[in-house]
Amino acid sequence: MEVCYQLPVLALDRAVPKHVLSRRGAISLTSSSCLFGGRSPRQLSKRRGAISYDSIDQTALYIRMLDVRLGNFRSEIRGSTSHLCVDFRSLHSGESEDHASNRKQRSKLSLQMYLQCSRSFHGTLTFRHLHLLDQVYYGQAKCMLQRVGTWNFDIFLFDRLTNGESLVCLTLELFCKYGLIELFGLDPLRLHSFLVRIQEGYRSRNPYHNSLHAADVTQAMYCYLQEPKLSESLTSWDILLALLAAATHDLEHPGVNQNFLLKNDHFLASLYQNSVLENHHWKSALSHLRESGLLSHLPIEDRHRMEERLGSLILATDISRQNEFLSRFKAHLDRKDLNMSSPEHRQFILQMALKCADICNPCRPNSLSTCWSHCVTKEFFQQGDVERAHRHDVSPLCDRHSNSVAIIQKSFISYVVEPLFVQWARFCDTPLSHCMLGYMKQNKKYWSNAGQEDLMDNAQTTCCKVLPRGT
Repeated sequence: MEVCYQLPVLALDRAVPKHVLSRRGAISLTSSSCLFGGRSPRQLSKRRGAISYDSIDQTALYIRMLDVRLGNFRSEIRGSTSHLCVDFRSLHSGESEDHASNRKQRSKLSLQMYLQCSRSFHGTLTFRHLHLLDQVYYGQAKCMLQRVGTWNFDIFLFDRLTNGESLVCLTLELFCKYGLIELFGLDPLRLHSFLVRIQEGYRSRNPYHNSLHAADVTQAMYCYLQEPKLSESLTSWDILLALLAAATHDLEHPGVNQNFLLKNDHFLASLYQNSVLENHHWKSALSHLRESGLLSHLPIEDRHRMEERLGSLILATDISRQNEFLSRFKAHLDRKDLNMSSPEHRQFILQMALKCADICNPCRPNSLSTCWSHCVTKEFFQQGDVERAHRHDVSPLCDRHSNSVAIIQKSFISYVVEPLFVQWARFCDTPLSHCMLGYMKQNKKYWSNAGQEDLMDNAQTTCCKVLPRGT
């Protein structure tokens, strides 16, 4: 069955590639019970979907099964349709059809998914139980998740292996690693529903501020949570808040900055006086939390305290408050008065950790950092194009005619990233901190060299325009 890993996963409404049609045995849509281990093929034939099976060479091309109740969960994720995988064998797991159809559903997820997690869940949630990953990708994605705590974790590859659901899969894995589901008595279905809401809340059209960026920040936050000073002092509440804040810190980002919203009298600018985007991210996260009912079983005092702390973390990512937090952080380090047994100090360190995770791209390996640099620059330039089209003043860093990726990144690293991570290295004098500083210096040098090449190219172009023909 190793050959299955080379076969594509197809949505039901996607055209079948020619190289698949040319395979020996071709594709047959069938509801034969012999393929699924069930007793009644008629039940399967009534469902929306099928599975293609090549009985000649014993290889299979899996197509995700849809349940009627999954209609509201379809979304555009990186140009493909998001579906949930269903284990056909759970259709005939000892319950009659009438009994299953009359079961009271607590979520819009499929009944099979509910049955599997309710029977198999004993405090440890795995992808095998919830069938969150397609069978073709399961082995590769699971292999990557074993190294989720490494700094060179390739989130772009993981996103492809999870079919665009990197935020959901990665966050679930981290919840399981810390045992948060069992500690807080979370309903695994409500947790999955909440994470799906969060992932869909990010705009896939944004080149940078999308669910992939949220997954990257969540993975970076996990790396910071593993640092000795944090892992030895943080409580379960701290860890839960840190992961939730990382996953939701840019929720429903419009793809433009705060100045753009203010200049255009956007309704968000009139709704919030300060930190417009960050307040919107926070309120959106609270809306999804309450609608999902993820924490509805907890005392109301704990929920209110958690919501306020969540807002404190998300609001700290406002880049306009960078100097405020950095000065405070530096003062604490100079006085050496940070006490990790203090709830206020732990909250402040989580704020700094989230700030670092949010802008850590220049501290990643160059292959990853370069990808992120082009993504964020593309988003900047898109905003500048819109401003130019409406005859507005183009915002700084958003003019593609006077800026380049190298210029933007060199300035960003020198004035924003480097001061923050130098102080973080003072706080966490660990191999990870030194590794991040090393990558940051490499990337700064890389963009400096690229910037010089851009200047030479621009100068050569200018000379060609000024010099008369024949010179």
